[in-house]
Amino acid sequence: MKGTVLICCFLSLLHLQATAEEEEGGGDDFISALRDRSHIDETLRLATEEKSGDYAGAIQRLRNVYHSSIKPMEQAYKYNELRQHEISAYPGRTLGDSSADGEITSKPMVLFLGPWSVGKSSMINYLLGMNDSPYQLYTGAEPTTSEFTVIMHGEKIRSVEGIVMAADSSRSFSPLEKFGQNFLEKLVGIEMPHKLLERVTFVDTPGIIENRKQQERGYPFNDVCQWFIDRADLIFVVFDPTKLDVGLELEMLFRQLKGRESQIRIILNKADNLATQDLMRVYGALFWSLAPLINVTEPPRVYVSSFWPYDYAPDTSRELFKREEISLLEDLNQVIENRMENKIAFIRQHGIRVRIHGLLVDRYVQTFKEKMSYFSDPELVFKEIVDDPDKFYIFKSILAKTNVSKFDLPNRDAYRDFFGVNPITNFKPLTAQCSYMGGCLLEKIERAITHELPALLSSINSGKQPGLSSCETTGCGEKPKNRYRKN
Repeated sequence: MKGTVLICCFLSLLHLQATAEEEEGGGDDFISALRDRSHIDETLRLATEEKSGDYAGAIQRLRNVYHSSIKPMEQAYKYNELRQHEISAYPGRTLGDSSADGEITSKPMVLFLGPWSVGKSSMINYLLGMNDSPYQLYTGAEPTTSEFTVIMHGEKIRSVEGIVMAADSSRSFSPLEKFGQNFLEKLVGIEMPHKLLERVTFVDTPGIIENRKQQERGYPFNDVCQWFIDRADLIFVVFDPTKLDVGLELEMLFRQLKGRESQIRIILNKADNLATQDLMRVYGALFWSLAPLINVTEPPRVYVSSFWPYDYAPDTSRELFKREEISLLEDLNQVIENRMENKIAFIRQHGIRVRIHGLLVDRYVQTFKEKMSYFSDPELVFKEIVDDPDKFYIFKSILAKTNVSKFDLPNRDAYRDFFGVNPITNFKPLTAQCSYMGGCLLEKIERAITHELPALLSSINSGKQPGLSSCETTGCGEKPKNRYRKN
């Protein structure tokens, strides 16, 4: 693993050195003044008006598919009761305890993580042009950000307290109440009218301080980070080239990022503080330190620049830094441009998990009824089933009959806890989950997964207006067939 990373690192260093050698007289133009920001608006296409009608229409169609085809099974089999076990059951991004409506309507989230005083807040100020404004994020050489700060769009500039954000059901932050009042006091929102914030939400986090125990924060810091990580579309992990110490808290952070490698971008900030030769050494040291923490074949993308509003230091690779910054902005713009496709794909993935959950609960119900006799003890019978589901082919039967990938199956232990609070007698089999007007739950969710959501995704990609099927609910007036009921 380290060998692969170091080879990539070596090739990147050669590119860095070659670029630096091509530049001549970069430092002669240094001016102690604000840097030109026109390339930010240009790269992010902020001057381009979005087709808000098309986007709103697609959002409404996605919401209709969810409410008509996925949510009924989600409620019938209490899928949300499995949410506290979802992170272990399903690695990667999950709906968890957020509402699907919140996920559908929310903007892409960009999360900033990293040690203290590496320039996370300065980077946000620079991207939004908030320097010297009353609401700029406070920056300094000492640890400055002690709150989780959510920067989002609003009609006017104002700050929002964490308890207000959590109490507002129209926002997607209400689940944060579970982390307690101490955390909500460390959560703050900033609303402001800005073109970029119309399309994305930024989250600034407290810097990692290796010599501070988590308990001293007064709230479960790692759990809160995990909540934001699970919902982030892009994760910037920022480093200062003069402070590359990797301690226990940073190791814990990268363990939490497992399964999210495609969203991670490493930023080596304040790069103009070092000479080119020293920067090359730091670049290699960074990869060497992170190699054991990022166990993937292809290392994450690394951006080397100085993300703040002032001009680069003299005698540094300013052209390279400018190109790196534009590459990062293009990366960010790609997330914004693909936000509708990502929402559709995410809701479809959620639908697949709800379907699997419904099939598993149905199989548990069937097995329980088959094993019960007049003299059986229901608790003992079901305890035997839930303690050893493989003995009764619970999961294998799902794979054999429904063409479900074994990699999509949740953790077996999650169902022991699930049925511990939800008695098996509370659930009906799938054969009983059909109605004349509403159709069958399984058929509706399968139609959404295999036809409706892919069609909506195709229409978005082709630029065509996706039309609503006139037969979404009852099949054009035909009586729905229950293929699970024995004739």
